[in-house]
Amino acid sequence: MGQVHPPFAFSAAVRVEAAHINAAAAPFCAVIGAGPAGLFAAEVLARAGARVVIYEHKPSPARKFLMAGRGGLNITHSENLDRFVSRYGAAAKRLAPFVRAFPPQALRDFCAELGEATFIGSSGRVFPASFKASPLLRGWLTRLGKLGVTFALRHSFLGFAQDGALRLRGPDGHEFSRAAGAVVLALGGASWPKLGSEGGWVGLLKAAGIEVTPLSAANSGALVRWSPIFRADFEGQPIKTVLLRHGEATARGDMVVTAKGLEGGPVYALSSRLREAAKTDGATTLLVDLRPDTSQVCLARKLSRRPPKQSHATFLRRAGFSKAEIGLLREAQPEGLPRDAEALATLIKNAPLKVSGVAGLERAISTAGGVAFDEVDADLMLRKMPGVFVAGEMLDYDAPTGGYLLQAAFATGRAAGRGAARYLGLLDAAGQAGLSPSHLPNSRAPEASNKYSV
Repeated sequence: MGQVHPPFAFSAAVRVEAAHINAAAAPFCAVIGAGPAGLFAAEVLARAGARVVIYEHKPSPARKFLMAGRGGLNITHSENLDRFVSRYGAAAKRLAPFVRAFPPQALRDFCAELGEATFIGSSGRVFPASFKASPLLRGWLTRLGKLGVTFALRHSFLGFAQDGALRLRGPDGHEFSRAAGAVVLALGGASWPKLGSEGGWVGLLKAAGIEVTPLSAANSGALVRWSPIFRADFEGQPIKTVLLRHGEATARGDMVVTAKGLEGGPVYALSSRLREAAKTDGATTLLVDLRPDTSQVCLARKLSRRPPKQSHATFLRRAGFSKAEIGLLREAQPEGLPRDAEALATLIKNAPLKVSGVAGLERAISTAGGVAFDEVDADLMLRKMPGVFVAGEMLDYDAPTGGYLLQAAFATGRAAGRGAARYLGLLDAAGQAGLSPSHLPNSRAPEASNKYSV
């Protein structure tokens, strides 16, 4: 049995050094990566009766999950499930079985079991009542410890040996191999690499013949070359309640001016389109509607009342436009703002900004690309590597912010954990326990959580 973790005393969490793991005590199932997908796969496996060790190369688990919690931890979304699944775009059909098997309500139930009630915000997004990730993670780590899950922190995954054993590097720099009955890879994508997801696994899997779609930034800021004056005056300033358009796609919300462009929910929602368009054409145009709730006709009528000698800035400020909004209009039309009311209304409703690309992986919220779905079966096992399963952001899907990323991480983590349990004979094809308690690796019966957990 593993030890129980003192809540957030990560320095005292269970640490398994290479020298302390002998063949007799080798993990029956190894999970590589301690983000939500890996943690959930480990819980599913432990409840099915497996002995589980989670290898994590950082000194503490779930660092990106904790970072997400700083913004309120939007854990999932309450919208209709069909609409929810459609948010995954090209990967919707592939992810649908996993999300339907562990839908948003199941994730909310899971949070409630850990003592974190959730609520639906005005936008339909779901948050924990505390608005934080730390209480949820604290309860989760405690429960994993009680289930016998062991953490091997500061252990780096180096790939697989010729005999299929895991190749690992411990905290002392010593390299070793460890046999496992099954392996769940949950190493994340490559966004925010300082938090743990570095994408180093791509080369390892490609070398094994696994097709991996190149990783690229998703849900990242748009790159706009501001004039020095605009950047100096308005960097860090919000521009509220805008409607962004790129082609037929639209997104509404608040955005923030940055030194290199724009960030915020509506920008992230269109970032994949902006990325691909800029990659193809070198640049693309993003249209900004600064008054989405006012028609162009009404706006032109209001602007036609301008006194003849009043300056643009004074008139627009008195009409309710912020200095940052006026500055953005000047960036969109540097040759000067039109005095004609119709033309000015058109600009306010369709301010064109030239976008040269999106911010890199080091600042992106998530990653597009990953292991191609054709490389895995219905249990997320690699077809070319029997016994090795893939979960979370390692898979080739892209999703907007709004709770869809975490939902996919939990849903695929569950699916990979169940698949590994089936592979090990702990669950039968119907998902029921396949071994009697006396034959389980840790001699205890499978435990049930809510109806979706195992």
